[in-house]
Amino acid sequence: MPIAPTATIAPGARIPDSCTIGPGCVIAAEVELGEHCRLEAHVVVHGPTRLGAHNHVYPFTTVGMAPQDISFHGEPTRLEIGEHNVIREFCSLHRGTAKGGGLTRIGSRNLLMAYTHVAHDCVVGDDCILANCATLGGHVQVGDFSTVGAFSPVHQYVRIGRHAFIGGGTVVTQDVLPYSKTVCRREARAYGINRVGLERRGFEPEILTALQRAYRLLLNSGLNTTQALEKIHALIAEQNLPANHPVAELAAFIASSERGVIK
Repeated sequence: MPIAPTATIAPGARIPDSCTIGPGCVIAAEVELGEHCRLEAHVVVHGPTRLGAHNHVYPFTTVGMAPQDISFHGEPTRLEIGEHNVIREFCSLHRGTAKGGGLTRIGSRNLLMAYTHVAHDCVVGDDCILANCATLGGHVQVGDFSTVGAFSPVHQYVRIGRHAFIGGGTVVTQDVLPYSKTVCRREARAYGINRVGLERRGFEPEILTALQRAYRLLLNSGLNTTQALEKIHALIAEQNLPANHPVAELAAFIASSERGVIK
């Protein structure tokens, strides 16, 4: 195992021989790394924390530190990270809190750019991009294939739907609709479906058309959210769409929102 002489690894840390640990890294006892993880210089990993295989962590990142929550008093909480993530310089990824379920979870194949912050009790799905200085407050949920733009703070307890695109500098204080493109000019607004991203991911034209119809009802019809949701349910029934169809997913997301959705 290539471990730099200046790295500090506590007894009890579980590190496979295939991992690379760079100069100045500090790894605590309750840390488990998967195969072929690479930690560049000056990465600090506290625990309990588990990283899956093939994660690449860049310099000056802190992983699994105690949450920034005044209610935290040293309870045994965790951070779990999946596989094949790229975590760039100066990111901070914190463990959960007892009141939030005790677990912060980050999925697989994500790109966390420099200075990203993932706070306590967040759940980040797979194949997401958190751009430079994206900041997730506590208890945020980020769906698969979502993008959070640079310098975008996300309020505590907000949900970001799957395949959503959030433009840079957007202040997010309510739930972000799945499949949407949401950008802040004077205030955060949804601007229809994330068509370019969905086309790149192979969504069929008929699905995009159905999503477009639903978004017109929601954003451009002059109806309030409750009225628009009724129309979307009628659209689902008219076209006999299954429960796993993106339009049905959109309707369920709106109906279950506790903070309201960005329109």
